[in-house]
Amino acid sequence: MHINKVHHVKTITRVARELGENEDWLFDVAMKWSPRTRDLGVWPDDEGEMAFTDFGIENLIDLIKIHKDDPTILARRSR
Repeated sequence: MHINKVHHVKTITRVARELGENEDWLFDVAMKWSPRTRDLGVWPDDEGEMAFTDFGIENLIDLIKIHKDDPTILARRSR
């Protein structure tokens, strides 16, 4: 997939709804992404909303699984 040819993005609100996840939790998971993978979405300023490319959503789904397999990840990274 060519990530430099983005035709659309989905807001975190829509992605959370489509995946059946809590938006606040999903935001926390997404904010822990490494800077390299942040190129796969649109990141908010003080008044913006996080959004994801299709490739970003695929990566987010992988992160959801990782965080559900080990729920302590967010707590460890918050320290």
